Amino acid sequence: MIHIIDYGMGNLRSVAKGFEKVEAEARICSDPAELASAEKIVLPGVGAFRDAIAHLNDQGFTQPLLDYIASGRPFLGICLGLQLLFDKSYEDGEYDGLGVIPGNVVKFKESPGLKIPHMGWNQLSNRRDDNPLFVGIPDDAWFYFVHSYHVVPTEEAVVAARTGHGDDVVAAIRRDNMFAVQFHPEKSQQNGLQILKNFANL
Repeated sequence: MIHIIDYGMGNLRSVAKGFEKVEAEARICSDPAELASAEKIVLPGVGAFRDAIAHLNDQGFTQPLLDYIASGRPFLGICLGLQLLFDKSYEDGEYDGLGVIPGNVVKFKESPGLKIPHMGWNQLSNRRDDNPLFVGIPDDAWFYFVHSYHVVPTEEAVVAARTGHGDDVVAAIRRDNMFAVQFHPEKSQQNGLQILKNFANL
């Protein structure tokens, strides 16, 4: 069973419907105590980093989530759920994240002709072949992005894929059974559904 964490900041039904389409069992979870026995966890998220980390803390999800990730069981972060894994975010201030991945969340550098937020379809580059989320995904696949800030890991080893928007920015990370993507697989049609199916099959 896949637990989709409900902390008030995610497009939960879209993610749940995505798993339904690939015939994977998934349920929305609003009780932090359930994380201890979860087989797989998805942390979705849309909105501001400050509000998201506050909601996780206030609703008692932070420590159970850190304990779950440390256990090595499969974890998938989506969009803001990727950014929350990092040390700090500089979105409208400076805020501590979960500190699971060393690095920061920063705004896109403004440059002539660059649209911020990065919104719409884009392709991945520098994909790691050892990432099981990318099984069955063609090299020229497109995914749907919506974000004004992006992650900058301290260690290049965690980067699983990049995408181009101005500079090359991180589109996916992986460390052991912890995966996270900046794009929205639940909005990325067949290629996104394949990502969700691959996660469910881990």
